[in-house]
This record gives sequence, C-alpha cells and structure tokens, in this order.
Amino acid sequence: MEAKVGKFFESVNNFFSGSDQLPWCDSDIIAGCEKEAAKADKGSEGLKNECLTRFSWALVHSRRAEDVERGIAMLEASLASTADPLKMREKLYLLAVGHFRRGDYSRSRELVEQCLMVEPEWRQAQSLKKAIEERIKKDGVIGIGIAVTAAGLVAGGIAAALSRKN
Repeated sequence: MEAKVGKFFESVNNFFSGSDQLPWCDSDIIAGCEKEAAKADKGSEGLKNECLTRFSWALVHSRRAEDVERGIAMLEASLASTADPLKMREKLYLLAVGHFRRGDYSRSRELVEQCLMVEPEWRQAQSLKKAIEERIKKDGVIGIGIAVTAAGLVAGGIAAALSRKN
C-alpha cells in the first residue's frame, strides 16, 4: 500500500514539476565543446561538423535559455547544407529538443515527426514525442483548471454582489 501511495505522490510531483527524461548539460561541458569546435575549425570539414554537432547537443541540453537559443540557431544554420539523411535526422532531433526546452511544443512535435519519417523505430525520437505529447496534455489540463477557477471566482463575485443587494 505504501508503495502505491509513494508512486501516486511521485506521479503528482512529476506532473507539476514537468520533469522529463532528457539529459541536462552543464556549463563546463558546453565550454569544453566550444573549445573543441574552435580547434576543429582549422581541421577537416568532417571533424568540424562533428564538433559543431556535439557543441549544438550541449547547447540545446543546457538549463540556460540563451544557450538553448544559440544551439537552435546553430542547428538551423547548418541544416540547409546537410545532405546525409542520418545527419539530418540527428540535427532535426536536436532542434526538437531545443524547441522542447524552449517550450515551443508544437514546433518540437513537427521536428520529431520529421525524424520519425527518416527512422520510424528511433527510440530517442519516440521518447521525445511521448514527452512532448504529455507536456501538451499537461498544459491543457492546467489551462482548463485556470479557466474553471477564474469562472468560479467570477460566479462567486456575482453571487456575493447579488446577496448584498438583497
């Protein structure tokens, strides 16, 4: 019984905290990837692209909004020059993560669905799609709760005003 109660409270906590299964990246890793990308700028095109992809990964997984925005911008800039379908899939996935972190769930869902068109069985993309759909559903439930509360307050105010007149 205690285990069921514990799971219930954990699920309520996860619902309101908005936790997801995506990893976070700290500023030390981002700084290391940025240095690596700067060094690779003088090397081969393949190495440069690989380092920039790692750097973009670190940025979109950051807790800082400005890092996420920077990662999105880098990925969008590199998308047009990407011909390899697997690299395109990876960049689309990272863009979806960035938009998810930014709170743009509809754009994130569009991008992850493009990933799944390239590789329908890709578990990472499937997990992200599930997290996006859960977040959209949660935001809808919270929105409905706010609307119902507001309507209740208005109705209560009207009832109080009418009772004072009588």
